[in-house]
Amino acid sequence: MLSVEEQNHCFVPVRRILNNDDLNLFREGEAYRLIDSFICDLNESVQDKPISAEVELSPSVAYILLILKRVEEIHNLNPPVENKGSRFGNPAFESFYDQVECETPTLHAAFKIEENAIAEAGKYFYESFGNRRRIDYGSGHELNFMTWLLALRRLEIIAKEDYPAIVLRVFVRYIHLMRLIQSTYFLEPAGSHGVWGLDDFHFLPFLFGSSQLVHHKYLRPKHIRDPEILEMCGDDYMYMGYVRFINELKPDVSLRFHSPMIDDISGVKTWAKVNEGMIKMYRAEVLSKLPIMQHYLFGNLIPATPSMSAAPQEGEDAEASHMHSTYADCCGIKVPSAIAASKIGWRRMPFD
Repeated sequence: MLSVEEQNHCFVPVRRILNNDDLNLFREGEAYRLIDSFICDLNESVQDKPISAEVELSPSVAYILLILKRVEEIHNLNPPVENKGSRFGNPAFESFYDQVECETPTLHAAFKIEENAIAEAGKYFYESFGNRRRIDYGSGHELNFMTWLLALRRLEIIAKEDYPAIVLRVFVRYIHLMRLIQSTYFLEPAGSHGVWGLDDFHFLPFLFGSSQLVHHKYLRPKHIRDPEILEMCGDDYMYMGYVRFINELKPDVSLRFHSPMIDDISGVKTWAKVNEGMIKMYRAEVLSKLPIMQHYLFGNLIPATPSMSAAPQEGEDAEASHMHSTYADCCGIKVPSAIAASKIGWRRMPFD
């Protein structure tokens, strides 16, 4: 574990990617290497392993699961409020978020790390449940969750031997928790590309899920078009389970129309090729996109390249250094997610 002195050098992480030059520096720097290696190692750790596979739960992993259980309890303590002014973005999310943030130091105290290290790792933790002000969620918040786990790895709270359990127990639990949060508070998609994106909210279930299936004896990418196979295999394989979930939200239209990118990928011959493509796509569509990475945070555990832009000053209007995308893949136009639409009812459009 990092020494006390090293932990005391930790600090609450801040934004450092403010423009394309910063993004290029990030892609050439240590932080990118740390994130990419961590994702790839997790991916490899679950190759050919179903969710039901026996994995050893270390005390640290068991406690991380308890932390997520507490977040669910906090969710239950903050039910949605009457919100006639909007069909999505329930204001009760703010009280949920505030309570998670407030309890973060206490939840991390059991790790026996210094206060500064708790502050740094904890920031990634509560940022992984969505944006308090915009009441939205996207792949950048999912990345914050992975960075929280990476920070715990850097602090040697979790070890490489924990990786299968991190994906098959912790990450799977996080996905189910986020579905609950998304459906309760009607979180907007942060940077959704609509039907032309992979998913409104998540990317990694497809990446890790395709690794689970690389050498499967019977299942092939084309089988995601078969509802019976999705029903039989969805509980054991993230990829199948997530496609099943999307189909349940959009039962009146086919996969081809509501998720054409996922349908196109089903034409790939092998899961190995799908997994390889998912890794490349994650690097290109998440780690290399300014509208997503401009929100990423750097501290001591996940360091910025020194020549990146200075962090915005405390109290500075966040929008002053915020780059908006012409194509609404950043803050975007306020549209309900598929989860919200499934609750409020679809309003048919001519191209639906």
